[in-house]
Amino acid sequence: MYERTPTAALSSVWFLSIEFVGNKKANMIINRRQFLLLTAGLATGCQVVTQVGTAARAARQVNAGPIENYFNEGVYTNYRNLGFFVIRQGDKLFALSSVCTHRKCKLSAETDRSFYCKCHGSTFDPAGHVTHGPAKLDLPTLPAYTNRQGELVVTAFPAV
Repeated sequence: MYERTPTAALSSVWFLSIEFVGNKKANMIINRRQFLLLTAGLATGCQVVTQVGTAARAARQVNAGPIENYFNEGVYTNYRNLGFFVIRQGDKLFALSSVCTHRKCKLSAETDRSFYCKCHGSTFDPAGHVTHGPAKLDLPTLPAYTNRQGELVVTAFPAV
């Protein structure tokens, strides 16, 4: 708990009251600058912990089915609502995020194999590179592998 007390020597003094186990209290005198730095650091730390915790909990493994389902070259949109597109380019098979890097809107796959964000107009080429903003970051390629049963497994993050 913070308390502000005016004194003659300083314009104000801040007391940080800390309660320890066993009902013992300790008071720490800090000035305004120390108070602001402490508060800003605490707020930033809480935000980072929340973001990291949310990202770690949100990732999940999605079984996208047999590799044979992705024989033809193109963009497969079956898992768009789960956060990714499966793309076959020649002998490469990979998963791209279906979430725009600008404001986290769902992307739609276009007939020319590019991706379009209806929210703000960003476009991405078939490899996920930004071709028109406001997005500045390319679409992330998501980790994917083929399991022992010959199925594609993608580590996905939920679409917004």
